[in-house]
Amino acid sequence: MKASYIALCAVMVILLAEAVEVSKAVTCSPTQLSSCVSAITSSSPPSQLCCSKIKEQKPCLCQYLKNPNLKKFINTGNARKVASTCGTPFPKC
Repeated sequence: MKASYIALCAVMVILLAEAVEVSKAVTCSPTQLSSCVSAITSSSPPSQLCCSKIKEQKPCLCQYLKNPNLKKFINTGNARKVASTCGTPFPKC
């Protein structure tokens, strides 16, 4: 009886952990990176908000790079430098 209770608790912990991962899904929205515009278009360092948004939007960067309207803004040396400064290098797409 005790072993089955422990097994049930273990299964519940695993299910809850997976539910937390699902709730962390990112909504891809390039406007979320608007706080990075000044850092990308100049030599100013990125703000904390910019870095948190880049980290949040990292799963979306390949999608943005495939979009011709966004690629010209995101696929630049400054954008890559900002991402790297924030500790979020661009993914290989």
